[in-house]
Amino acid sequence: MRISAGTVALRTWTFLVAAFMVIPTLVIVPMAFTESSRLSWPPRGFQMGWFQMLLTDPEWRAATATSVSVALWTALAATLLGALLSLTLVRGSFAGQRTLNVLMMSPMIVPVVIVGVGCYFAYVRLGIAGTTLGLVAAHTALALPLSVVSISTSLRTIDPDLERAAAGLGARPVTVFRRITLPQLASGLAASAIFAFITSWDDVVVAGFITSPTVRTLPVVIFNQLRTGLDPTVAAAATLLMLVTTVALLALGIGSFLRTRRRT
Repeated sequence: MRISAGTVALRTWTFLVAAFMVIPTLVIVPMAFTESSRLSWPPRGFQMGWFQMLLTDPEWRAATATSVSVALWTALAATLLGALLSLTLVRGSFAGQRTLNVLMMSPMIVPVVIVGVGCYFAYVRLGIAGTTLGLVAAHTALALPLSVVSISTSLRTIDPDLERAAAGLGARPVTVFRRITLPQLASGLAASAIFAFITSWDDVVVAGFITSPTVRTLPVVIFNQLRTGLDPTVAAAATLLMLVTTVALLALGIGSFLRTRRRT
């Protein structure tokens, strides 16, 4: 099978653009292993002490635990809400359906700073500013469009005749959904959960508006540390952020590849 010159050129250009965007961020990784007490380039020596600091220092450990907790709850909430909204938008037919679809996509259009400011003033009135609940709610709103897109795409690939056949054979709606629809939505649900997790895990702008001294995520602590000092622990925390994000995306890509292989 021959590949056209246009395809080769497009793939090459895509790789170069991706490399141009990603490689500068990798500079931080060697700095996480430096023996120096301050961030500097090139790094000097090699040690794991800054990762040990990340795991033992109370501030960094609390921020990491908060980030993991908020990201997991966000993945769960965004996936559940995304599934309900996707079923409504794809299978439903009602007045205002287009408007609802636009509203679901609005967090992807509105600047993140505006979302952060809005969340701050709303949460202060509601009394949930600086709480884990507030962070989960804000991150769920940010991740919801990705969840809806992922699940809706999977839902549109399901043949409705399979559901009608099951219903015609006497299966109840709950049974049809559990035995027919849900297994075929697995890939969309997994993609939704991973994208929502990454959205929460990497967010610093919105979290910066609504965190408190006692409830702060890892990106917020990194940002604050960069303003007050140049401790290499920042590099270790940034490396951890990139590692988790990369592993999540690789898991999604490998899962998609394996599903494609099974179908073929």
